[in-house]
Amino acid sequence: MTDTPTEQRRRAPSMDAEQRRGMIVRAALPLVAEYGGAVTTRQIARAAGIGEGTVFRVFADKDAVLDACVAEALRPERTLEQLAAIPLTRPLPDRLVEAAAVLRAHLDRLGALLGALHATNGRAGARRTGAAPDRAAGALPVRRALAELMEPERELLRLPPDRLASLLLGLLFAGASEEHPPGPAELVDVLLHGALTTASEGRP
Repeated sequence: MTDTPTEQRRRAPSMDAEQRRGMIVRAALPLVAEYGGAVTTRQIARAAGIGEGTVFRVFADKDAVLDACVAEALRPERTLEQLAAIPLTRPLPDRLVEAAAVLRAHLDRLGALLGALHATNGRAGARRTGAAPDRAAGALPVRRALAELMEPERELLRLPPDRLASLLLGLLFAGASEEHPPGPAELVDVLLHGALTTASEGRP
C-alpha cells in the first residue's frame, strides 16, 4: 500500500530521542519568539514536518517544549563559533565591532523569545523568563572569547583583555534594554577611546 502525501509528510525521519528533541526545538524557536506561550503544539509539529503526537513522544507537554526553547536560546555555542571565526589579522576596532554585532544579534534573539513568553504566559511565563540570569553561566566563555580577540594588543591596552571584555559585555547588556540602543561601532569607540573628545584632553 502506498503512503498518501500527508502520511509521507507526517512520518518523522529516523532519529534518536535527543536528535528529535533538537529538531523540534529548532522548529519551535521562531514560533515561540512570535507567539510566546500562546503557540500550540500543532503549530510546532507543522513547522517541524511531523505529527503532533511525535512531539509528545519526547516532551511531556508544551511547557517542556517552551523550557527547552529557553535553554537552547541561552546556549552560547553558536555565538562562540561566530566569535572564533573573526580573523585576528583585522584591526582591533574592526574585530570588536564585528564581535559586538554578533553579541547584539544574540541578545536580540533572546530578548524577543523571553519577551514573548513573559507577555503571553502569565505567571508561568514570568517564572520561565526568570531563568534568564542563568545566561551568566554562558557569559563566561563569551567573555573569554572576547578577551582572545584583544589578546594580540595586550601590551597596548590600559586594562587587561578580560577586564575590557567584561566592560564590553556590560555595555551591551545595559544597552539591550534601551528603546534605541547604541550601535556596535558606537560602543566600541567609547570602549577604546573614552567619552571625551580630543579637544577636551588636558582640561580639568
